[in-house]
Amino acid sequence: MKYMKLGSKPDVFQTEGNNIRFVATELATDIVIIVGEVKFYLHKFPLLSKSSRLQTLVASTNEESNDEIDISDIPGGPAAFEICAKFCYGMIVTLNAYNVLAARCAAEYLEMFETIDKGNLIYKIDVFLSSSIFRTWKDSIIVLQTTKSLLPWSENLKVINHCVDSIATKASIDPSEVEWSYTYNRRKLPSENGLDSHWNGVRKQQMVPRDWWVEDLCDLEMCLYKKVIMAIKAKGRISSEVIGEALRAYAHRRLFSSLESAVSNGLDCTRHSAALETIISLLPSEEGSVPCSFLLKLLRASCLLGSDEACRDNLTKRIGAKLDEASVSDLLIPANSDEAAMYNVDMISAMLEEFMAQHREDDDGAKLQEDDDQEAMDGDDDNLNGVSRSSKLAIAKLVDGYLAEIAKDPNLPLSKFIALTEMVPLATRPVHDGLYRAIDMYLKEHPGLTKGEKKRLCGLMDCKKLSPEASMHAVQNERLPLRVVVQVLFFEQVRAASSASAAAAADMPPAARSLLPREQDGNSYGSSRSTATEDDQWAPPPTTTSVDVTSFRSMSLANNKNGGVSGGGGDQAACKKPPPSSASAKGSGGGGLMPKKILSKLWSGKASSGENSSSDTSESPGEETRSTPSRNTRHSVS
Repeated sequence: MKYMKLGSKPDVFQTEGNNIRFVATELATDIVIIVGEVKFYLHKFPLLSKSSRLQTLVASTNEESNDEIDISDIPGGPAAFEICAKFCYGMIVTLNAYNVLAARCAAEYLEMFETIDKGNLIYKIDVFLSSSIFRTWKDSIIVLQTTKSLLPWSENLKVINHCVDSIATKASIDPSEVEWSYTYNRRKLPSENGLDSHWNGVRKQQMVPRDWWVEDLCDLEMCLYKKVIMAIKAKGRISSEVIGEALRAYAHRRLFSSLESAVSNGLDCTRHSAALETIISLLPSEEGSVPCSFLLKLLRASCLLGSDEACRDNLTKRIGAKLDEASVSDLLIPANSDEAAMYNVDMISAMLEEFMAQHREDDDGAKLQEDDDQEAMDGDDDNLNGVSRSSKLAIAKLVDGYLAEIAKDPNLPLSKFIALTEMVPLATRPVHDGLYRAIDMYLKEHPGLTKGEKKRLCGLMDCKKLSPEASMHAVQNERLPLRVVVQVLFFEQVRAASSASAAAAADMPPAARSLLPREQDGNSYGSSRSTATEDDQWAPPPTTTSVDVTSFRSMSLANNKNGGVSGGGGDQAACKKPPPSSASAKGSGGGGLMPKKILSKLWSGKASSGENSSSDTSESPGEETRSTPSRNTRHSVS
């Protein structure tokens, strides 16, 4: 910190009590200066020789006033006047960044100009400010902080403008030219801490980060901070990412750290509201300048503070453009106090709708561009489509995680859960494990759902897209409707048969593999696709006793524990049948999760209604079992 010493005489100011200051000399004092509650007993000559204002005030006093002058309106109060008085006496006084502005404003009030005396206080302070204070990074910030208590004097003297310009200029300088001290509390790279193994004991010049200045500015009040950021933006040398980082650091220091406690304790949040509005107004408009998590925290703060709808809508649109960058915890915005639900689902739905709308526009634009100039822009279009697809996959995963969290809310309406789920296209969910987890959580927290509501809820999930682990969980899940469990087991059987078919086909010669029939869509028979419609999938479950269902689940679990898919080796009758090339081997190959007798009972109702079954095998007591190859489970030709 820079400082300046004035005067050479020793300081002989003394205090009597709390409100009296006097000069300890042999000469009796002949004037009393009143500043607030403090009285200064001084001498006229040294004061009047430097201050034009005191000359005027003394000349206007009468004998009845006993030479008492009241200047309680002097900026800086008693401390600032004492500095000016010591300068008049020639006593040693030290000026620094903390008291120089108060002394400058007091000197202006006392009219200590050069016309009164050469080398007067105003001149000396101005030289100190221009040659030292405004050239120092931290001193400029300290002086700027002191200007608020000295308004309007600091504004009229243009000290605020000088400080703001000095700070903005230094913040805009190339980081490689920064040679002064600054605060930077973030974790540094090993090379920045001198721990890089490639240094080999040779000291390298420390790298200065681009956002080296953001934490020092967090000490400023909101009105001053706004002036500095606007000045930095006007110079145009700082990237929007660094501006966004500066706003994020300031918001954490001045807004987020104390907001929730202030709201919960019912304190006045006017200062927080002003800070929020200012930060939002300073946000850079460039894409990627502000992380999505920061925008979501601002939106959360706006909800807590009850900001206007325009402010929320602006944030919602900006968040919607980059919603795929968010995390589930960021989306858990509390609902309004007048709502029974825990979370504000409607706001998240608006963000998701904005995201989908913008990505639809991007996809349409990419298609039009490809039509206009296909040869020149093929590579760029592929990149655009790849980015769009990865973003949609990320948004599907995010929404599934969010659904699992809000499903724990007992007051969440089923309609909102379903509406939010259906906003994500099915193509963006290659695996439905996350959606299954959310549905299971909702069923757990809402045990009073009707059969129709459970049917509608479980209809959001595609059983074909469950992983083996999720399928095993679903088979044991007592909360799921029986029909869903049957579907899961069926598709697991189809998957097992397809795996066995693929393994057998891999061992075939290429000439024999080419003879395998293909479906019209290009998939070989035995794929996991199902031709059943949604209505067929949700047809009434077949008549099955509880014993059958229990044995059905337990036998499927036993099959998985014994090694998963087998080649029919677990059935002794199958071992006595012809080789796999025969028709009966085709019907039982692959082992699977479901024994034949259980399947015949569970799917007896489906066979009469024309639905596809995982096996066409039928058995009756005393008859030889005959298997007919199913359209979807045919693996070879004879």
